[in-house]
Amino acid sequence: MGSSFFQFVDFLDILLGGIILYKLYKMLKDTSAFRLFIGVLVVIVTWMIVTSLLQMKLIGGVLNQIVNVGAIALIVLFQDEIRNFLTGIGSGNNFLSRLLNTQRVQTMEESDIMQIVIACKNMAREKVGALIVIENEMSLQSIIVTGDEISAKINSRLIENIFFKNSPLHDGAMIIGNKVIKAAGCILPLSHNMNVPKSFGLRHRAALGVSERLDVQAIIVSEETGKISYAENGTIIHDISTKELESILSKSKA
Repeated sequence: MGSSFFQFVDFLDILLGGIILYKLYKMLKDTSAFRLFIGVLVVIVTWMIVTSLLQMKLIGGVLNQIVNVGAIALIVLFQDEIRNFLTGIGSGNNFLSRLLNTQRVQTMEESDIMQIVIACKNMAREKVGALIVIENEMSLQSIIVTGDEISAKINSRLIENIFFKNSPLHDGAMIIGNKVIKAAGCILPLSHNMNVPKSFGLRHRAALGVSERLDVQAIIVSEETGKISYAENGTIIHDISTKELESILSKSKA
């Protein structure tokens, strides 16, 4: 009975270890930290072989010191990735976070979605650059405070006026949540994804960056081409029509 239990624990240990390594790989594979992650993995595997299997005392002692000091260094080197990982756990995308989330989020109605789509259509036609971020389950208060709070009803004319080229708020991001325009002129974190096309500007990188870190939807209107893009969960869809945008927003709020 005891041996069977320990065999099951060993299997569970290997399974969980594999899942954690796979999640780390997925999180880091498109970032500049990927090669560093591979290097750290090689050092850890070597340390385990030397200390556990070969039991080499001298080299094992040296590697023990490296691993002990390296743990602190890794927290510094991977601070962005660690923050993204922990943010994802509490982003409302798992059972526990939803169970603990007591905030009641008001879902946008079809009329609110249409106001956003109409504004994007008009801005795309006139080649007016825009970046709109829509809250899901997670509050964006830490981003809202970087801009100017508005708290106004979602209206296509207001959205267009805010992103008008002579407007003082047109360069930042607009935050929409709980059926209102919460703020404009907000500053977003940029993505460090190395595979982002060079043709993408700061708006696209900012939209991708915030969607990597937080539970949001981001809409970008390109000032150069007038094309509309959509970002969510660290993935960006380029050059979509207003019909496609309406369909995406309607499905996500259903």
